[in-house]
Amino acid sequence: MTQQMENEATEKKSLNFVEQIVADDLKAGKNGGRLNTRFPPEPNGYLHIGHAKAICMDFGIAEKFGGTCNLRFDDTNPVKEDVEYVDSIREDIHWLGFDWGDREYYASDYFPKLYDLALRLIKEGKAYVDDQTSEEIAKQKGTPTEPGQESPYRNRTPEENLDLFERMNAGEFEEGARVLRAKIDMASPNMHFRDPIMYRIIKTPHHRTGDKWKVYPMYDFAHGQSDFFEGVTHSICTLEFEVHRPLYEYFVKELADESYCPRQIEFNRLNLTYTVMSKRKLLQLVKEGLVAGWDDPRMPTLSGMRRRGFTPRSIRNFVDKIGYTKYEALNSVGLLEHAVREDLNAIATRGMAVINPVKVVITNYPEDKVEVVEMENNPENPQEGSHEMPFSREIYIERDDFMENPPKKFFRLAPEGEVRLKGAYIIKCTGVKKNDKGEIEEIYCTYDPETKSGMPGSMRKVKGTLHWVSAPHAVDAKVNIYDRLFNVENPAAETERDFRELLNPDSLKVVEGVKVEPFLAENAVPGAHFQFQRIGYFTPDLDSRPDSLIFNRTIALKDSWEKEQKKS
Repeated sequence: MTQQMENEATEKKSLNFVEQIVADDLKAGKNGGRLNTRFPPEPNGYLHIGHAKAICMDFGIAEKFGGTCNLRFDDTNPVKEDVEYVDSIREDIHWLGFDWGDREYYASDYFPKLYDLALRLIKEGKAYVDDQTSEEIAKQKGTPTEPGQESPYRNRTPEENLDLFERMNAGEFEEGARVLRAKIDMASPNMHFRDPIMYRIIKTPHHRTGDKWKVYPMYDFAHGQSDFFEGVTHSICTLEFEVHRPLYEYFVKELADESYCPRQIEFNRLNLTYTVMSKRKLLQLVKEGLVAGWDDPRMPTLSGMRRRGFTPRSIRNFVDKIGYTKYEALNSVGLLEHAVREDLNAIATRGMAVINPVKVVITNYPEDKVEVVEMENNPENPQEGSHEMPFSREIYIERDDFMENPPKKFFRLAPEGEVRLKGAYIIKCTGVKKNDKGEIEEIYCTYDPETKSGMPGSMRKVKGTLHWVSAPHAVDAKVNIYDRLFNVENPAAETERDFRELLNPDSLKVVEGVKVEPFLAENAVPGAHFQFQRIGYFTPDLDSRPDSLIFNRTIALKDSWEKEQKKS
C-alpha cells in the first residue's frame, strides 16, 4: 500500500458517515465542487441540546471541508413563531462558536416563488384544492398496509383549483375550510406520497410579512424548495425525516436538473436521559410556570445551560463523543456532565465558599490580627497565578466537616482532632459551644503557628484538609443547587403518565446564608466559572448583583460518568 493510500484509509476512518458522503461528493466533483449546508430552525421556541448536535454537524462540516452554512428560519407557521425566538437562536449559535456571515435567510423570503410553483403545479394537474376537514383527510389516508381513498375533490379541473387557491389566499375562506394538496398516489406504500398537503389557510399575521399572505406552505413543500433556491448542496437532518426524503426529492425535482440538486442525508437525534426534547413539552413547562423560563438552568435549552455555567466547548466535546450514526440511542446525561466537568476543571478559577457555615474560633490567634494567604487560582494552569485571601481569628467551615462522635476514617474535624485549613494552618479542636436546643453554635480550636503553608512546619502531615472563609471578611451569597429536572431516566417512554408527573420536586434547592471569600465576590460577573473548593463548579447568575450575590451550581465535583463506566 502506498503512503497516499494509507493516508486516505486513515482519513476515512476518522470521518463519520455524513462527512464521508460529503468528502466523496466533493471528490467526484458534484455541484462543481461546491459545498453549502444550512441550519433551518423553526422560530417557535428556544434551541436545546438536541439542536446543538445539528448545529455542530451543519456548521462543522462546512468548516471542515471549506464550504459555507446558511442560517434559514423556517417561518412557515405564524401562529407559533416570534421574533424573540429568532433573536435567541442567533445568540445560541454564536455562543456555540459558529457564524453564518451574510447568509441569513427565511422561508418567508421564498413565499412568492413557492406560491408561483404551487400555481404551476395546479395548472399542470399536479395539485388540487380539497374541501375536506383535516380529520376526513387523515381517515382517507389509509394505513401502511391498506391504500388510501381518493378525495371527492381530487378531479377538479385546473381552472377550478386555480380559482379556489387564489381565493384562499385572498382570505375568502376560513381557516381549515380548504387546503391545497399534491396529486401523487393514494395507493403509494409511502404514506407521505398519499396526496400530501402543500398549503393551508392561516390568518394570523406573520412577524415578517404581516397580512400579505393568507395561505402558508407546509414544511415538506417549503423545505426542499428553499434548499434549492439557496443553492444548498447537502441538506443534513435527523432520522425522523428519512421517510420524508422521497417526497423531498419529488418536490425538488420540479425545480432541479442534472446540474444541481440538493441531497438530503439523515443522522440520529440527540436523546438525553432525565430530559425531554419536545419543544411542545418544554413550552408547556414554561407557560405553566413549572420552570422559571426558557433559560431556567434546569432546562435542556442552550440558554438554560449557558445560565447554569455549561461552556460551548463542553457541549461541542460532548457531541463529538456521542458521534453521528443511523441508529437512535439514549445518551447518558452523565457523559454530558463529564464533558462539562472536564472543561471546567481546566478553566475554572478556584475559590473558597462555605455553603452550610458554622463558626470556628481559633482561641490562641490574636484577636486583632489579619494576615494574608496565597491561594492558587488553578492548579491545572499555573499561568493563572494566585490571589490573596484574608485569614483571621474567626472563620467559617462547613457544618458537615465537624462531628462530635465521628466514625472511623472520619478525617475531618472532631474533638481533639487536627485538620489543615487549606492554604493556611493546622488547627486542633478543643471544644464546642451549643445553644439551648443542643445545636453547635461555635467550635473552639487552637492553631499551630509553625504550620502555615510555605513555612518549614507546613510539612507536618494530617489526614484532613478543609476549606474555610474568614468570618469578618466573608460576603453573604445565595446559591441555587440544581438537580435533574425529571425523576425517571427516559420520560418519553413513560406513555402511561403525564410527563409533568415525572418532574423531580427537588430539582432546585435554594441555599441562603452562604459565605464566600472576597475574591469570589469581587469577580462574580456573568459568564465567570469558579470551582468552590471541595464543593463543585459554580457561575454567577444573570440576576446576581454586587449587593445580592447569586451563584448557580453548574455541576458537582463527583463524576458520575466515570463511575458508570467502571460498573459497565
